[in-house]
Amino acid sequence: MLDRNTFNHIVKEASQKKRAKYENFLATVPILENMDHYERSKMADAVKEKKVKNGETIIKQGEQGDIFYILVEGSAIATLNEKGSEPVMEYNSGDYFGELALLKGEPRAANVLASSDCKLIMLERKSFKRLLGPLDEILKRNIASYNNFMK
Repeated sequence: MLDRNTFNHIVKEASQKKRAKYENFLATVPILENMDHYERSKMADAVKEKKVKNGETIIKQGEQGDIFYILVEGSAIATLNEKGSEPVMEYNSGDYFGELALLKGEPRAANVLASSDCKLIMLERKSFKRLLGPLDEILKRNIASYNNFMK
C-alpha cells in the first residue's frame, strides 16, 4: 500500500512529465507560437489526450461542438455531407480543428475523420475560452480559409 507522500510524489511527477511533453509540442504549433511560457504551461495542464484509429470519426458535421482539437500524430481529413466523402481539407501534426463551433457557437461545419491512427490533444470549451481568448482574433482570421471549401 502506498503512503500519502509517495502517492502525491507519483501524481506530481506524472503531471510534470505531461506538462513538459505538451509544452514542447505546443511551442511547435504555429497558431500558438506567440503564447508565453506561462500560457503554454496552463494549456498543457488543461489538454487531454485522445487516440483514434484510422477511419474513425473525430467530429461529425451538424453536431454541437464543445471541443477544440490539435493533431499530435497522424493525419485526418475533413469532408462535407453534401460533397460525399471527398476530402475538402487535410490535417497533419500541429494542425488544429474544431475551433469554428467554439468561436461561432454553431454546429460542426464538417466531418473530420482519421486517415491514419492519430493522437490528438483536446481542449474543452471552457478552457478554450479561458486560455485561447487572446487568440480569438487570429483564429477568426483563419476562418476565411475554410469558407473557400464550404462553397
